[in-house]
Amino acid sequence: MEQLNNQNQRDTMNSSPELVLYNFSHSSCSWRVRFALNLKGLDYEYKAVNLAKGEQFSTEFEKLNPLRYVPVLVDGDVVVSDSLAILLYLEEKYPQRALLPDDPRRKALNLQVASVVCSSIQPLHMLALVVHKSIEEKVGPGEGLLWAQSSIEKGFFALEKLVKDFATSFATGEALYMADVFLAPQIATVVMRFNIDMSNFPVLSRVYESYKTVPEFRASSPEAQPVAGS
Repeated sequence: MEQLNNQNQRDTMNSSPELVLYNFSHSSCSWRVRFALNLKGLDYEYKAVNLAKGEQFSTEFEKLNPLRYVPVLVDGDVVVSDSLAILLYLEEKYPQRALLPDDPRRKALNLQVASVVCSSIQPLHMLALVVHKSIEEKVGPGEGLLWAQSSIEKGFFALEKLVKDFATSFATGEALYMADVFLAPQIATVVMRFNIDMSNFPVLSRVYESYKTVPEFRASSPEAQPVAGS
């Protein structure tokens, strides 16, 4: 009987029948959450919020997140917005396939990388998309792209220094952790949108090549998502 109860507890911990992810296929913030869910082996219902069509401004979505940002995770009666908060929630609620190492130093490093991406690269990336055209009009052709590149590369130079003594196959060692979940989609997105020269970042470039071989990363890419989410 005790063995059966233990099995039932494990089944409950590993199941996620109520997980719903409101996201946009080409959002790097959404991509990192999909990547994490895939790494943890958690099933979820994909709910597309097409930012290009302004679906984030709907009254229904505002009830989930008043800031009208994606992603938003719904787990039963729990609603969590902001990708970092979502990943920390998943780590606590679904501890299988941990995204944070036990070693305090590496754990802190993973959280620091995640924070740098969230606070020092992602906002500049989004701002660049907004002001790019305005700079081009006021200063001249090509100037908007140069501003975007220099702003984003500043964050990448910091990340390169942070992980250079820890990176092997992945950013902080031989296992995929939260740092990788944040880095992989961010690198993919800015290379595609802003033509960032990754040869300036040999460590990040090397680990990014490793990410490309990870099935869970490929399965979470924008191209692999339902057509309705694109």
